[in-house]
Amino acid sequence: MKQKVLPVLIILSVLFFQKPAAGQSAPKWSVEEIFSGSKFTTKSLSGVQWIPGERKFSYFETDTLTKNRNLYSYSVADGKRSMVVDGALLRAPGDEKPMRIGSYAWSSDGKHVLITGTLPARRTKSGGNFGIYSLEQKTFHLLTDTSVEQSNITFSPDGKSIGFVRGNNLVVLDIASGKEKRLTNDGSETILNGVFDWVYEEEFSVIQAYQWSPDSRRIAFWRIDQSPVRKFPLVRYALDDGYANVEEMRYPKAGDKNSLVKIGVVDVQSGETKWMDTGLNPDTYIPRIEWTHNPEVLSIQRLSRGQDTLSLLLANVVEGRTRTILTETDSAWIDIGDDVTFLEKQKAFLWTSFKDGFTHIYLYDLDGQLIRQITRGDWEVKRIVAVHESRNIVYFTATQSSPLETHLYSIKLDGKDMRRLSKESGTHSINFSPDQLAYIDSYSSTLKPTQVVLRSNDGTTVATLIDNTTEMFKGYPFGSQQFFTLKASDGALLDGWMLKPADFDSTKRYPVLMYVYGLPGSRAVNNYWGGTRNLWHQLLAERGYIIVSVDPGTASGRGKTTMQQSYRKAGLREAADFNEAARYLKGLSYVDSTRIGVWGWSGGGYTTCMAMTLGADNFKAGIAVASVTDWRFYDTIFSERYMDTPQDNADGYKETSPITHASKLKGNLLIVHGTTDDNVHWQNSVAFVDELIKQNKQVQTMFYPGRAHGLGGAAVHLYTMMTKFLMENL
Repeated sequence: MKQKVLPVLIILSVLFFQKPAAGQSAPKWSVEEIFSGSKFTTKSLSGVQWIPGERKFSYFETDTLTKNRNLYSYSVADGKRSMVVDGALLRAPGDEKPMRIGSYAWSSDGKHVLITGTLPARRTKSGGNFGIYSLEQKTFHLLTDTSVEQSNITFSPDGKSIGFVRGNNLVVLDIASGKEKRLTNDGSETILNGVFDWVYEEEFSVIQAYQWSPDSRRIAFWRIDQSPVRKFPLVRYALDDGYANVEEMRYPKAGDKNSLVKIGVVDVQSGETKWMDTGLNPDTYIPRIEWTHNPEVLSIQRLSRGQDTLSLLLANVVEGRTRTILTETDSAWIDIGDDVTFLEKQKAFLWTSFKDGFTHIYLYDLDGQLIRQITRGDWEVKRIVAVHESRNIVYFTATQSSPLETHLYSIKLDGKDMRRLSKESGTHSINFSPDQLAYIDSYSSTLKPTQVVLRSNDGTTVATLIDNTTEMFKGYPFGSQQFFTLKASDGALLDGWMLKPADFDSTKRYPVLMYVYGLPGSRAVNNYWGGTRNLWHQLLAERGYIIVSVDPGTASGRGKTTMQQSYRKAGLREAADFNEAARYLKGLSYVDSTRIGVWGWSGGGYTTCMAMTLGADNFKAGIAVASVTDWRFYDTIFSERYMDTPQDNADGYKETSPITHASKLKGNLLIVHGTTDDNVHWQNSVAFVDELIKQNKQVQTMFYPGRAHGLGGAAVHLYTMMTKFLMENL
């Protein structure tokens, strides 16, 4: 007999908003107001960069009259704000209108700004033309004017050159002479130099596929040969005639061949490339490279195809020789982070690993010998954000206070004197100044939209930069939101939250809609501001629904032992946990046990399909948006991380596919997908629907022509449809 699911912890978080005055009716939520217009738009601080050599940072501001995007600076010392780049001055010769700033970068001396953007009347993909703005002369010099795509545009560390990618070749431009030099020559549709293929960018979260050496003499870069990877067609139907355009993308599906990857280091002056020795097995991943403080030594991380062995190599870039100084193995998989940090004053580096069961910080010497473990405990380090070597302090974010929150901490390199620096409950994102004396803290909670605060390195508030209040929601019916934790039948802890209607009456019985994501190592239940999705949940609460979100026991934050229970069967354990959560909800006196629904997007769409089939007795209705329906249809890196290959785990792939369980569907299911989704291909929903047809299972479907994974531009239509579906079926 299974143990009854019991709540073991409840933390109450309630939003209190001023009620309408007597005689006034409360405004009602509408999909149009939530997803279009600016009524509920919060303020933000965008494009933040610290200015070299100064105690200032820069950021974007848009002129409300001219619509020009300008660059401003903020002084930490006195709070003074000044315009540093007037967008109106960014005119190319002969142009009446200025370039629209897309991105920017500071030169190392802080006197010049590299501006990348879109020139008027040009059709350059991704706005890849660039020029230099001089702060002293207040002049702009356009360096390229082309319709050919250019990307990954960066200053050299000495500020004398600019590196970029054009035609999948790595190019450098000498600023003084304006001359270009192409450093690679084999760039093509299949050969990518200095730019990533789709799967690396998506699953390893990397964009910049090259790095300048600290002395500006060399560039280390990824060379990616996509030729072994099969093409997948994306069909764009021409809506003004009878034909269609077929776009083909290189997409390695689970078990298929990946791109072949090499790491080259090119001498900028001679143009000679030396290839680094990354081992004899070409079927591996190189998810990270990082220069050490020695400009002749490059670090390389090599990950096995099975993602269960990670090695750290140090490469002599003059000779191409490498030596492996650290290797980690795991019985399941190893997650990749960005926390290798080479110290300047001692021959050592910081490394994060979850080898003791939770992700923690370790200190190693350059021979890979462990000096000490710096952090420890049943909680996760999220990210190393800064190191103040002269004070021997590491700053990092972690879940030590709660797996639902992310806070900033400091600790000495000897592992002593750990302190929590962020005081406000919620989720904090940190941007430290280069001198480690100040940082920008962006944080939010279910009670508070994003706040942006400037603080000194001891956590003391210097200034509030952005103060988003709840004034815009004044009078709207806001339901209370509670965090809770359930104990599953096997003892696993399932974190969740519950949103009740503002006029909740415990003597009534309410339908429940569960919002899910539910893939291993992820988390949907966090103490942060949920944005427009949360406001839509408030709309549903106003219409009489209770909204619940629950994370499975395999969610991040509770250690790798529970997280890796999904290994080779991703989705099955999670489906069981969601079924337990649904059964618990059915037992609450104020829940209508016959009206439990579920919805999710992407991975959450997959979870919804599993819930509606394997949990058919528990869920009356579901909405699955952009869903994976078979891990064989998804990419190598993600699918094989949790499932191994289909060749090695055929039964696991079969049992974790909603297609296999289509005959079990009982409730009302709405399946939504974009026809040109390049992430989760429409193929997933088509295959699932095809099997449902074979099983004579009735479902509703909605496809969005020409839309990708985020269904851009269709939010009002989508959420109006989903609201209507729930009102009619739940």
